[in-house]
Amino acid sequence: MLKIPKWITLIYIIILGITLGASLYAGAVVAPVIFHSQSALGSEILSRYQEGLIMTKNFVRLSYLVDLCLLAVVFYEGFRYKSFERDGIALLSGLLVIMSGLLYSHYYIPQILEFQAQGEKVTQSKLFANTHFASELDFKLFAVALLILLGRNLYRSLKD
Repeated sequence: MLKIPKWITLIYIIILGITLGASLYAGAVVAPVIFHSQSALGSEILSRYQEGLIMTKNFVRLSYLVDLCLLAVVFYEGFRYKSFERDGIALLSGLLVIMSGLLYSHYYIPQILEFQAQGEKVTQSKLFANTHFASELDFKLFAVALLILLGRNLYRSLKD
């Protein structure tokens, strides 16, 4: 039975940590600053729609990192599973990371971009508000599942 070299595990843990850190930073620091730009600039220069366009650019770029992380999770956890190194917590959290990450990168981001392309009026609709709220919930699920997966892999690697 093949074992994963420790350096690959280290790279995997780093990728998980960077993705979690970037996700938390984007949601907890970048979004509040951008959506309250008047307090940073001293007056209201940007409309809510313009602030949303800037924030979307940030989340589009974050989605590239999320996709890289998803590939790492699929290959790393898939290899562990196929090598009979099965861990129910890592498997469940890995599946949640994959599902919520795919929804974020390949459903919610394109959907929000489509709404924004239709103009400011559409982004003030109930449909946009519901989509945005669902994307926030999905992103929180992604972050929690990623935290659990990171913690589980740190635990396993320190135990070995």
